[in-house]
Amino acid sequence: MTLKEHLANLLEQAVADILPGQQAVIELERPKSAEHGDFACNIAMRLAKPLKKNPRELAQAIVRALPVSNIIEKAEIAGAGFINLKLKPAAWTGIVQAIHEQGTRFGRGNLGKGQSVQVEFVSANPTGPLHVGHGRGAAYGASLANVLETAGYTVTREYYVNDAGRQMDILALSTWLRYLELQGILVPFPSNAYQGDYVRDMARAILQEHGDRYMHDPSRILDGVPARPDDELVEGGDPLAKAQNEAHLDGLIAAAKKLLGIDYAYFHGFVLNEQLSDCKEDLLEFGVTFNEWFSEKSLFDTGKVAAVVKKLEATGHLYEQDGARWFKATAFGDEKDRVVQRANGEFTYFASDIAYHANKFERGFDRIIDVWGADHHGYIPRVKAALTALGLDAEKLVVSLVQFAVLYRGGQKVQMSTRSGSFVTLRELRSEVGNDAARFYYVLRKSDQHLDFDLDLAKSQSNDNPVYYIQYAHARVCSVLAEWGGDLSILPRVDLGLLTSPYELDLMKRLMAYPEILETAAKELSPHQIAYYLKDMAGDLHTYYNAEKFLVEDEALKLARLSLITATRQVLSNGLLMLGVSAPEKM
Repeated sequence: MTLKEHLANLLEQAVADILPGQQAVIELERPKSAEHGDFACNIAMRLAKPLKKNPRELAQAIVRALPVSNIIEKAEIAGAGFINLKLKPAAWTGIVQAIHEQGTRFGRGNLGKGQSVQVEFVSANPTGPLHVGHGRGAAYGASLANVLETAGYTVTREYYVNDAGRQMDILALSTWLRYLELQGILVPFPSNAYQGDYVRDMARAILQEHGDRYMHDPSRILDGVPARPDDELVEGGDPLAKAQNEAHLDGLIAAAKKLLGIDYAYFHGFVLNEQLSDCKEDLLEFGVTFNEWFSEKSLFDTGKVAAVVKKLEATGHLYEQDGARWFKATAFGDEKDRVVQRANGEFTYFASDIAYHANKFERGFDRIIDVWGADHHGYIPRVKAALTALGLDAEKLVVSLVQFAVLYRGGQKVQMSTRSGSFVTLRELRSEVGNDAARFYYVLRKSDQHLDFDLDLAKSQSNDNPVYYIQYAHARVCSVLAEWGGDLSILPRVDLGLLTSPYELDLMKRLMAYPEILETAAKELSPHQIAYYLKDMAGDLHTYYNAEKFLVEDEALKLARLSLITATRQVLSNGLLMLGVSAPEKM
């Protein structure tokens, strides 16, 4: 039984004593001010109204009926009927022993009760290197999966590979045009194609491997392709020019498919494999792994997209208009109906998304969590509408939104655009600030909140840099233990009764809160709470370090303090590991 459970049990007994047969759900909170004790309970206020009793008088009766406890120093009534409990120092020492006993398992709970949860995250189109915006989704999703696992869920980490559709066609076309360019065949390169150097690198690799096999007459490439609009009109936001620009690009894709014939599949497969392999390697180096890489193309190849559209039609949820097939999304709360199949017979991205989510339900997950960029917020109602129309429980799907990070270097904002090629890659960020700083800074704010990523601060070795501040607390404990040079195995069994200073009590109270923080983070899908917790605990450790000596002459006191800071080191390590950050022994 935990300390909190013990106190709740005492209060339940008191209520049962003065109100026989009365059901009492005890909720204990930690007061914001230490003056209000260690725990506060509002049970008297919640029971008073239905029982038509004075809440303060009821609280006094509950306090009088509290069973004798050797850990409660005093129980007081505050305000309209809050019961504030202040505990004796001895109440907190048990947490140190528990941490020593449980080690890396400390903090693990049973909130999930083994339920299966799928967390799908990153899922960036494999059309170029991952950039710093994708990095936040990766860090958040990986940390969230770790938190849920620690809370007792069975977690599957999944990446949805968009290996079908227009974006991959644009990348294949871009690479082919660069391939032709390397051989002196200059076809005007579309401004809305992929511009990055990585496209030229892929073109060079193909040229080196296959020579001039894929060369074609430039006049045939542009034959029948819609004219390209003036770039100034496109950049100026002219809607007609933008539409013409996209039509020009689609025309080039169609020409590439026609001229290359069966060789087009090679180009498409090559660029997909190159970018997907790079993505996997980048994420692995970032400490982000997946159980499943799910292919969008497989949904088409197995007929699942066609099948789900057919089912929607059979149940009366589709209609035809202007040759296209529309899903009646408004009947399920969406703002407008959505096209699932275009007039040319091609299925939309939305259709494959419906099939993908239906497949998730087929796999039997108890809960499905999608991590999406915040710009996809409007997509949530239509996906849930489709699931409901298919007779599935849309409430099982939870979408967690992630704002892209805004990168600053030298106080200047860095612009990013995948197609233009002007972007900072995740790999470049990791190279500059390190994996630890990147992983920590990405989860330092709530996922749907704006995040300014200050490179200069992330690289600094100062107390203003939170990841350095936390890691330094861990390294400080390691340094003290190394200086002591004693046997760590004796520390779990030492007398902790001498730990009575305010610094020691604050640190033990902080350690006690760790399992609660983990459970809250799991409930609210908010790993940033762990980041804040670790920062606060590092602050408690640094304050303790500066106020007291650990290696004192008094052997019993020395061992008690070493036992406490060793337990603190363990929790720091556990929390950092949860966020994908290392816990260095030296800094």
